[in-house]
Amino acid sequence: MDKSFPSAETRHIVLGTSLMPPFADNLDEAMFGMGCFWGAEKMFWQCEGVHTTMVGYAGGDKPDPTYESVCMGHTGHAEVVRVIYDPARLKYAELLQLFWEGHNPTQYNRQGNDVGTQYRSVLYYYGDEQKAQAEETRNKYSQRLHQSGHGEIRTAIEPAPMFYYAEVYHQQYLAANPGGYCGHGGVGVSLA
Repeated sequence: MDKSFPSAETRHIVLGTSLMPPFADNLDEAMFGMGCFWGAEKMFWQCEGVHTTMVGYAGGDKPDPTYESVCMGHTGHAEVVRVIYDPARLKYAELLQLFWEGHNPTQYNRQGNDVGTQYRSVLYYYGDEQKAQAEETRNKYSQRLHQSGHGEIRTAIEPAPMFYYAEVYHQQYLAANPGGYCGHGGVGVSLA
């Protein structure tokens, strides 16, 4: 199994785009932690207007983490998906809707059978506008969840930290392994 990290030549298996910067100036970025990054990444690469996606680790205190070190709980990092998208074709609000509806934000340090701090629900924002939209949609989704009998949202909303690429074999994992594990599905409550 290839345990190397992406390089400038590494291409997105589905979209054919580079996983590495530089990216065009007209593109924006977003970063989400919503449990296992395999299924989360697939949700985002399927969106019209997404240029590329990549999985990795963020939010911890150890540089250059590996999958093994993150899973052992020694780094403080979460499994995350970084999304590079064209805001002329896809709005950040649409990505937020996928985030909130695509996992269970009421669970603490877990998603389904995946348990540990690396599976926490976290929304990393780039700039004040993303922060404002993240908080607005959190408040709206919280109301929807309460109306449906669900608990409190446990999602952290934080400034985007350093992103560390996951190993190449994790990138677009469900495209390379169509029968692979995907624990996503949300709670069946719409943000709209």
